Amino acid sequence: MALPSFGQGMFGLTSGSGSDNKTVSYGFFLAAQTSTYQLKYSDAFLNPTTTSSSNVQSINPQFSPGFSLGFIGILRFHDQVQLLFTPKVGFYEYKTEVRYFNDQVDLDLAGDIIIDIENKGKSVVYNSEATMVELPLLFKYRSQRFNNTRMYFIGGASYNFRTKAQDEADIEDLVTTGQDVSLEMGMGFEIYFKYFKFAPEIRFSHGLNNAYRRENTIPEIADAISSIKRKSITLYLNFQ
Repeated sequence: MALPSFGQGMFGLTSGSGSDNKTVSYGFFLAAQTSTYQLKYSDAFLNPTTTSSSNVQSINPQFSPGFSLGFIGILRFHDQVQLLFTPKVGFYEYKTEVRYFNDQVDLDLAGDIIIDIENKGKSVVYNSEATMVELPLLFKYRSQRFNNTRMYFIGGASYNFRTKAQDEADIEDLVTTGQDVSLEMGMGFEIYFKYFKFAPEIRFSHGLNNAYRRENTIPEIADAISSIKRKSITLYLNFQ
């Protein structure tokens, strides 16, 4: 009597929901992410004779939270292979801490000034908010279904653009461009319920383009940076 009961699956009777046999299916998702810049110093910053960035001790991007929402379009090639188009709108915040030498920092700099007595320096946190429209195209490989669960891997690329005009972004302290292409890779698992399928997923995104815009960045740090790339870690809650 125990064997038939186990065979019904983890969540009661084995579910047929999720439109697994349809060529085209749809869904939606909610997501929470933490994002930051990957920053590379310029040769001028490492050169002690450079006067424009001589006040700068270090530049440290910080991870900041955000959230996203979007839709899922699924094209089925095989029971285990799918092509996904997942357009979304993401709300991001990027924070960058710039540490200045204590006797040279300008107290009129924008941002939140933090006094560090131990290292005899001051730091300024520059904030940048962005609403991004992202258009990922992803391949998904799923394991065979076991009762009401599947594991899967997902990967692909995304074209991203910022809704804010570049002229508006140019007035910020640390300026970036509004368009990017990123690589996406992640994994998750599908859970089948009676009327829908739920799939929690973690995905890593890494920008490929140099988003740094030196000519409009404040002079104190403009020459200290050679490139900025966006990256994020996102937790998706998919419903299909």
